[in-house]
Amino acid sequence: MPFVSVIIPIYNGEDDLPDLLDCLRAQTYPLDRIEFLLVDNGSHDRTWEILQATDDITALREAEIRGSYAARNCGIVAAQGSLLAFTDADCRPEPQWLLDLVAGFNDPSVGIVVGEIQALPGNSLLERYADRQETLSQKHTLANAFRPYGQTANVGIRASIFQEIDLFRPHLTTGGDADICWRILQETAWEYVFADSAIVRHRHRRSFDELLSQWRRYGRSNQYLHDIHGIALMEQPSLSLYGQRLLRWLLKELPIAIVKLLLRRADSVDLVSTPIGLLCLNARWQGQKQATLPAQAKNITPYPTGKTTKRDSSHPVTDLSE
Repeated sequence: MPFVSVIIPIYNGEDDLPDLLDCLRAQTYPLDRIEFLLVDNGSHDRTWEILQATDDITALREAEIRGSYAARNCGIVAAQGSLLAFTDADCRPEPQWLLDLVAGFNDPSVGIVVGEIQALPGNSLLERYADRQETLSQKHTLANAFRPYGQTANVGIRASIFQEIDLFRPHLTTGGDADICWRILQETAWEYVFADSAIVRHRHRRSFDELLSQWRRYGRSNQYLHDIHGIALMEQPSLSLYGQRLLRWLLKELPIAIVKLLLRRADSVDLVSTPIGLLCLNARWQGQKQATLPAQAKNITPYPTGKTTKRDSSHPVTDLSE
C-alpha cells in the first residue's frame, strides 16, 4: 500500500483536536502507512502545546504567513508520502475515509481524488437548512461552470504533481482549493475522480453571523478567482428578483409549508428556506463586490529544489477494491 501523508492546517484549534485525533487514529488504512502532519498556523491557544505533546502525529508550524494555504505548503514540503490527503481541523473523517480516498488512485491517469463532505448532526434551524441544501457537498464544486474542483477539506493529490505546478498560493485567503485543482487540470494531463464513499464530516454554521460570513467568503472567492483565472462574476441580484421570490414565498410556499407542518409532513425549516436563501445570495454578492485581491495573493510558492518524497518509489498504488 502507498505511504500517505495527511496534511491538516490548524489555527486556534485546541477544542477540535481531541475529536480530530480520535478520527485519525480510527482510520482503517494501515496506520504504519500514514503520517499525520498537523500544521499550526500561529495559534494563540494551546494548539501548539498539544501538538508537540502528541506522539503519533508530526507537529509542524507555519508562523510567517497566516493562512491555511501557507500551512498546507509547509505540510507538502515536509511530507514523505507519494500521496497527499488534505482535510481541515474542524472536519471529522469517517474510518474508511483514507482507504476509499486512496482507492481512487488505482487508475494511473488520476492525479486528484475528491472525497465527499457531509454534515455532522445538528439540530439548529440553520444547520438543518444547510443540510437540506447540501451546502458542503463536493457535488457543487465538481459541477463548477468553469472547471471542476475539490475543496481541500477532503481531497487527495499525488505528491509528484507539485513538482510540475509548484505549491499553493500562500497569501490567498479563499479559493486556493479551486486554484490548485484548476492549475493541475489546465497545466498537466492528470485527471480527477470523485470518491463519494471517502467521507469527512463537517459542522454547519449555527448562527446567522457565521452563515452569512460563509457566503460572503464564497463571494470573495469568486472575485479572486475571476482576477486570477478569468471566471465569470456573479451578477448583482435585482430588487425585482428579491421581490418576486419573496412574493412567491408569501403567497404560495409559506401557506403550503404551514399546512404540511400541521400535518407533520414538513419541517420548520421549510417555512423559512426562501428568505434564508435570499440572505445568503445577498451575502455572496456583497462579498464579491467588496473583495479586492491583494497583489501578493497571485504569487505561487515554488516547489523546493532537491525535495524528494522518501517513501514513494517503492510503494506504487495497488488495487484496493478487492
